[in-house]
This record gives sequence, C-alpha cells and structure tokens, in this order.
Amino acid sequence: MTRTALAILSRPSLDAPAHDGAIEPFALVDPTSPQLSALDLAATRGDGVFETISVGDGRPQALEPHLRRFARSAATLDLPAPDVDAWREAILSVVATLDPAPEAAIKTVLSRGVEGDGRPTGWVYGWIVGDHSRVRTEGVRVVVLDRGYRHDVERTSPWLLAGAKTLSYAVNRAVLREAARRGADDVIFVSSDGYVLEGPTSTVVYRRGGALFTPGTGLGILEGTTQGSLFTFAEERGMSTGYELLTPAELAEADDIWLVSSVRHAAPVREYEGRPMRVDAEFTAAMNDYLRTRVD
Repeated sequence: MTRTALAILSRPSLDAPAHDGAIEPFALVDPTSPQLSALDLAATRGDGVFETISVGDGRPQALEPHLRRFARSAATLDLPAPDVDAWREAILSVVATLDPAPEAAIKTVLSRGVEGDGRPTGWVYGWIVGDHSRVRTEGVRVVVLDRGYRHDVERTSPWLLAGAKTLSYAVNRAVLREAARRGADDVIFVSSDGYVLEGPTSTVVYRRGGALFTPGTGLGILEGTTQGSLFTFAEERGMSTGYELLTPAELAEADDIWLVSSVRHAAPVREYEGRPMRVDAEFTAAMNDYLRTRVD
C-alpha cells in the first residue's frame, strides 16, 4: 500500500541552477530514506516556505490559489521564484502515486538550500490523512492569545514576514501547548492592539445572520484558501460575505464561529474563552461536504 509519496524537485526555480544537472523537473523517491542535507537552511534556520493542500478523491483542491500563495510567500522571503509549472507537475504526480483514498494531503516545501550553495531545495510530500470527522462535528474549544504585535504589522514592519507561510512554526506549536494547559484545543490570535487575527494553523470564519465574515485583509495574516472556498459556498446559497476588523468581544457575539484549514476543513468553535457557543451541525456538515468535493 502506498500511503506516502515524495518528489524531490531538481530545479525548484528557474532563477537558480539545477541540482546535479538533472533534466527532469522532479524525481519520485523513497519517502522513508534520507533526502535532506543536515546543512539545509530548512533544518538549521527554518528558512523557507510551505503550503499544505487538501486532496479529495484524488484531486488536489484549490491548487492554483495554493500555488499563488506559495509564490507570494517565497517573494516575501526573497527566495527564488518557484517554477510553478514544475511544482504543479510534481504535485499531480505525488497525488497519482498515493493509494485511492477519500482524503489525503500534500505539503510543498521550498527552502533556501544549503547556506552559500545558491540552489534552493524543493520537495512535495503526500500522505493519506487520518479521520477528522470528530473535530468537524463536535468542534473545538478555543482561547484567545496575544500574538505580540499590532494589527498593522504587515505595513509597519514587513521584515517580520507577517502573512507569509514560513517554515518557522515554533510559535505556532507553542501556542497549542499553551491552549492545552488552559484546557482548550486551539487558539485564536489577537493583535497587541486588540483585533482578531487568525489561528496558528487556520483562518477564522464567522456568521452573523445571513452573512459569512472573516477578519479584514492587510492584518499580517495568511490569505485563507479554504476561507475563499467557503465564501464561494456561501455566495452560491445567496449569503453575503465580507471582511471585518473586529475585537474578540465582538467575535464572541457572532452566531457561529469556525476555524478553517486545508486538511481539517471547517471545525466549529463550541467553546470560546470558556463560554459555550452554538454549533450549527447542519450548516457545518454542508460546509465540510462542499470542501471535500470542491473542484476549485
């Protein structure tokens, strides 16, 4: 059974030399054998970017939005621009290598490579995911944690790389440990000046009446590919959608809240800062059915 697959790109960017003079854009390799140099800046500095892409019934979902965000993150870090055609081909090959499954996932990684070498490192890893049905139906308990910088950090301090999906995920893991210490499952970040941002691995989406919202743009948060799909879902059902700058107290007054991400999909928030929240099981199920079968 093939539950994991790995492709190493020979030339992740057309702006940099290829590895070992390889002609093919990528090669499928054994995912259980060593592939990464211990000197690669992905390992020593977390100097790189990544994307995680959901695969439903053998089809990578929101592939083009993910590739565009991948390229934007690379540009933010001054990495060589990804050869999008090569990455797309590698992704599709990895997907095709995996055993058929209702749900799988793909991770694309581009690092600066070995320091001083001048050749970036790129790989695509695919795996069949576990069962997320429980969190999609029962929901999550969340706490609000200060991210430590203002909501306008993307404009005032671009060197902090806010809004880029980087490999530096130590903070994102640390906040989940803090959530567990507080008896919660997940986190919603708030800016130091008091505005809702995003989760450590998710986008915040909420409903008020017949409209679906997410925190405003330009906040140093990731543009949500899954959130974009859910806005399409809502609009197809006659709902309005929008972006808002709001406080945690205002979010608490929403009719429903979800944390949405590529692999977990839409996880309803059932408890917010210790306060029970309504979970609309029927609407959440419709959202997740849409995400599992989307063709965007």
